[in-house]
Amino acid sequence: MVDEFDVRTGDGRTLHAYDTGDAGRGDSVVMWHHGTPNIGAPPRPLFAAAGRLGIRFVSYDRPRYGGSTPVPGRSVGSAAVDAAAVADALGLSRFGVLGHSGGGPHALACAALLPGRVTAAVGVSSLAPFTADGLDWFAGMGPSGQESLRAAAAGRAAKEAREAVESVPDFLPADWAALEGEWGWFGSVVAPATAPGPAALIDDDLAYVNPWGFDPATITAPVLLAHGMGDLVVPSAHSEWLAGRIAGSQLRLAPGEGHISVLPATAVPALEWLAGRLR
Repeated sequence: MVDEFDVRTGDGRTLHAYDTGDAGRGDSVVMWHHGTPNIGAPPRPLFAAAGRLGIRFVSYDRPRYGGSTPVPGRSVGSAAVDAAAVADALGLSRFGVLGHSGGGPHALACAALLPGRVTAAVGVSSLAPFTADGLDWFAGMGPSGQESLRAAAAGRAAKEAREAVESVPDFLPADWAALEGEWGWFGSVVAPATAPGPAALIDDDLAYVNPWGFDPATITAPVLLAHGMGDLVVPSAHSEWLAGRIAGSQLRLAPGEGHISVLPATAVPALEWLAGRLR
């Protein structure tokens, strides 16, 4: 059972939020940060594991997705303000964060900017900052992702023009196979995210290639990074770079796995790791 409700932010915006209820109490709360382009519904394929671990998922649609108010020019770091607003509405003083793909940077933003409140963070297939020193940011990306993100780096007009062209995700056969299984759940969050058009996706991609508003190196909470070594959407070098900058972080690389197939390979162990630190 997932409760859906709206949260009013201090500046008058609406955030559409989700809550799986009282399966987890106290500190056993994990805020899910969704990828691009998804709405924020929490990850149903992890519900069984969350129930076993006593974890309660909460989440929200990022601005312009689903029922959340647009915020033109938003940064990755602005996720911390929105996450805090959702947590405040639910009376949550402390919580963990878990993000996949584009959700990874937003989860890390919460860990960096809400110290003491975010107790642990997991990023799966996460991007590194566009300005990451020593990282060839586009190296290893498939052609679709490169074209899309290079367009974002060229500015909103170039990105909007690029989104008018149909493209196929840079998925491995293992990714497509994972989508035939329980992680076919992604269809239920991608379809409503893209139905109104690409505007929310454009906002996300512009945020990734512009200043994030925080430095991952300032994170002091425990961090776990998981990544498929065959990922062509976000190459594993991104998580390797992050692990080298976040003191004490752990890195789990999954040989042969891609952007989606890394989830059945690593998500449940990552959730177990997170549960241990939340307690």
